[in-house]
Amino acid sequence: MITIENLTRRYGAHTAVDDVTFTARPGRVTGFLGPNGAGKSTCMRVLVGLTPPTSGSATVLGRRFVDLPDPGREVGVLLDASAQHAGRTGRETLTLAQRTMGLPRARVQEMLDRVSLTDEEAGRRVRHYSLGMRQRLGIAHALLGDPEVLVLDEPANGLDPAGIRWMRDLLREYADRGGTVLLSSHLLHEIEVVADDLVVIGRGRIVASGTKAELLASAGTVVRSPDPEALARALAGAGHGAEPTGDGALSTDAPPDLVGRLALQAGLALSELRAADGAGLEQMFLDLTADTQRETTTTPPGAAA
Repeated sequence: MITIENLTRRYGAHTAVDDVTFTARPGRVTGFLGPNGAGKSTCMRVLVGLTPPTSGSATVLGRRFVDLPDPGREVGVLLDASAQHAGRTGRETLTLAQRTMGLPRARVQEMLDRVSLTDEEAGRRVRHYSLGMRQRLGIAHALLGDPEVLVLDEPANGLDPAGIRWMRDLLREYADRGGTVLLSSHLLHEIEVVADDLVVIGRGRIVASGTKAELLASAGTVVRSPDPEALARALAGAGHGAEPTGDGALSTDAPPDLVGRLALQAGLALSELRAADGAGLEQMFLDLTADTQRETTTTPPGAAA
């Protein structure tokens, strides 16, 4: 189990993490979401002993990372795939870790096979690796000691679609065997597919946490009718807002069963009725972190505003 309690980290006058508390449980994948600069990486660095907290605590398996008797066998960590020694080969990188942890030599080849790095690729200098290959090597390193806990920061960066699917299946299998996974990613769809629990952070503070089902339930409903205006009026009469989605449907905060009943009472046909889980995580993320997003514009440079 990962337990973070009242964690605060300040850099001078800047508070990167502000009184953060959450838990990542065994047998589950916990998705850690937030905009750039929200504090995700800082939380993870404190968790694995790379950055001291200003106050509060972060523990793995009931201990601070620095107090774990054999951290490589207890916690697998991948925070920056580009931080690997560029002059070593992939095989050398894993062999050094294998010797440090006192693992059997065969474990290196097992992990290379597990992450689908060929013998030719394993013999190549890391400086010649693509980002996707570095990610695979980093995951192999994290899994090398067969740890109980995985802490992964943006592990899908640089992976192609097949690689993302492979990583997702690997993490699901790991959690299903009882492992604890804390996974940070900007790929919201991948988090939505694999995560059991979600923690959303913005400007250093937790803005939402809970099971994926609980949080996505708040994303509302998508409904489509030949007469959307009449349907919107029926929803408004019951105290629920409805906004056009841009493709002819409506998005409402009312649950699907209530939308169906209101449409029936109003004599309105429906051609689509579903929970808004298709784009639910993205919309929930944007809603919860709206005041932390950087301003963007679609106006071409030099064009009139």
